[in-house]
Amino acid sequence: MSVRLATPDDLGTIRAMLRTHAKTESGVTTVVDSTDGLEQALAGATPTVSVTLVSMPQSPETIAGLAMWYPTFSSWALSGGIWLEDLFVDDRYRNAGLGLELMNDLRTRTAGRIEWDVSAGNEGAERFYRKLGAVAQSGWTTYRWLPAS
Repeated sequence: MSVRLATPDDLGTIRAMLRTHAKTESGVTTVVDSTDGLEQALAGATPTVSVTLVSMPQSPETIAGLAMWYPTFSSWALSGGIWLEDLFVDDRYRNAGLGLELMNDLRTRTAGRIEWDVSAGNEGAERFYRKLGAVAQSGWTTYRWLPAS
């Protein structure tokens, strides 16, 4: 497998994959276009997110999956970590070890914890994460505060 950090040249591919991921994960049909904040977040003066891309060895030019993530810091553990915002592998390439490659790559980027949310009912993702040895956390509720419209 080929794993690499995304560059600004990958923005179109990343947008397309995130659009597909949003539709398959939650039925969201909002169109993500070039007026979004992805370019600034990934490649602006102060990047706030990283994207790791994975390809099949026989087709390194074809992006088959991605991990969108950013560094975090735990005040309780007093150490850095990673928040995994999205992990997505195109349906055509599932069960080929690409998700594991992406997660192993993240593991090399921090000695701290890697955390993420899983949509309730996403049984395939939950099985995959349990195989990694990841444990669902109880006692916490995710809140989201959106700007006023």
